[in-house]
Amino acid sequence: MSPARDDAASAAPTESQVFDLIIVGGGPCGLACAVAARRHGLSHLILEKGPFLNTLVRFPETMSFFSSAERLEIGGIPFALPHLRPTRAEGIAYFHKVAQREQVNLHTYEPVTEVTGRFGDFTVTTLDRTGRRRFYRSRAVVMATGYYDNPNLLGVPGEELDHVLHHYDQPYRYFRQRVVVIGAGNSAAQVALELFRHGAHVTLVHRGPSISDHVKPWIRPDLEARLRNNEIPAYFDTVVERIERDRVHLVQKGDRRFTLPADFVLAMTGYRADHSQLVKLGVNIDPVSGAPVYDPDTMETNVPGLYLAGVIAGGHEANILMIENGRFHGPKIAAHLARRLSRRSSKP
Repeated sequence: MSPARDDAASAAPTESQVFDLIIVGGGPCGLACAVAARRHGLSHLILEKGPFLNTLVRFPETMSFFSSAERLEIGGIPFALPHLRPTRAEGIAYFHKVAQREQVNLHTYEPVTEVTGRFGDFTVTTLDRTGRRRFYRSRAVVMATGYYDNPNLLGVPGEELDHVLHHYDQPYRYFRQRVVVIGAGNSAAQVALELFRHGAHVTLVHRGPSISDHVKPWIRPDLEARLRNNEIPAYFDTVVERIERDRVHLVQKGDRRFTLPADFVLAMTGYRADHSQLVKLGVNIDPVSGAPVYDPDTMETNVPGLYLAGVIAGGHEANILMIENGRFHGPKIAAHLARRLSRRSSKP
């Protein structure tokens, strides 16, 4: 029985093969794990439920990274640009180049449904394109699944309506539409500014007293200027009570209730990692931080042979782990596993 198509390796493995490392998630941090594994002489396989770099593929076409190009580099492979921050397209092109150059072993469109076992004998179950179950064995597993599929929900009536979105795609569909943007972090700020520039009637709503302190310094002055000029009206200390098809019901501090007309509602309230599979495997979750318990020097959890890479290692403050620091998780994991398996590393 042959496995699902291998998009990057020269030869597809058989399901009877035992990998040193299976990496669940084909984003930049999963890629960094694969590159590091290969350089340490570890056999590996990335399993990704969608396309390679699924999260980046789903990002807005007009997006630019917050990080500079050099802070996104993987495996020491230069990411050279004539400007500071790469666009989404430039980032995807760079990571594709890394995967091709490093001959990363990758299965796409093959979601993982279950991980069982222990160090030296894990079984990873997937569904291939035909809906058939497949089973892969490995000595260790890395969970690098990110958080983009799990938005922080408002938990209010009407959130399920089709004009309420937790992911922003592109600005053009919102021309001359009344759009309520919920949140005041980096994503909300970027979305509000871009919609404003593309002819939407934007209103910002945030439960806090002001713009988030985490908004990048090159974004904040632009947004503050639009707020001062009332080009983007804003309501702070305000929460959403319920959403209807053409309006949003709000409650401001002091119990002032009012409504805003809305053709679309973009809830840019952030995302959270899904730890349910980790809990099933016996990983402890810190009750205060909400983060899985792991060794920061090796990224191994309290379950031997089970590692974390990227934002899945974060808790309630998931934004402290991004590509620019999550890319270093792969080398830690590969070095630790190689020592445990007595493998020799190769030169980059």
